[in-house]
Amino acid sequence: MQGSPAPNEHETVGAYALGILDDAEATAFEAHLAGCEWCAQQLDELAGMEPMMAALADLPGTGTPAIAESLTAKPGPRLAEKLVDEVAERRAAKRRRNFYLVGTAAALIIGGPFAAVATTGGDGDDGGGRKTEAAQPTAGPAESAFAAMPDRVTATDPATRVSATVALEKKAWGTHAVLELKNVEGPEKCSLIAVGKNGERETVTSWAVPDWGYGLPDATTEKARKPLYVHGGAAFEPNQIDHFEVMTFDGERLVEVDA
Repeated sequence: MQGSPAPNEHETVGAYALGILDDAEATAFEAHLAGCEWCAQQLDELAGMEPMMAALADLPGTGTPAIAESLTAKPGPRLAEKLVDEVAERRAAKRRRNFYLVGTAAALIIGGPFAAVATTGGDGDDGGGRKTEAAQPTAGPAESAFAAMPDRVTATDPATRVSATVALEKKAWGTHAVLELKNVEGPEKCSLIAVGKNGERETVTSWAVPDWGYGLPDATTEKARKPLYVHGGAAFEPNQIDHFEVMTFDGERLVEVDA
């Protein structure tokens, strides 16, 4: 019984951007990407759309209703159908690879604004029983993108004391947004919502806050003192956005940022 035919290399860019290729497939596509300007351009255009594709793949009947109802940012019909089908099929077989690793590969290949991420073992062992000097921590893709985007808006909620800064970048498909979040305690699940001047609401991205929280100035650990950086995309153009809201999955608004 013959297996399914291998996909065209150009058609693999969507699955690579979503981080759903296995190691062998990702390595093969990266070799192709190094010499293909068309795929490099498509990968850049898809940056920030992973959260929307993931939410679309969960519909109908699964995922978070609040996200599904507010999600209206979609790529073109043919591309959306293909990407959603890929995500839905492969999610049943394996968990998605961590998206920041995809951003690392893209940065190394196409020279985009994202910095490469160095990963080190927690005990500093080089694998042969010898202790090595810990590698200097580097910024992740979202934090690097945030640093390179000058168009930012900031607000702090007087009640929750949560502080948010949103950096914006216009794209052909809408708006790439990077959130810096501070003074938020966990555990919690949250979303960044873009609210248009027409009243429409779109989920830009979602995340979980661990027990130790993010951006807490009086925290006893370095990881709790560091802000959270996440990025995503909306179909709105920047001038169509009225404001952003950081909402918990329970419906509590932590902070609102005027655009």
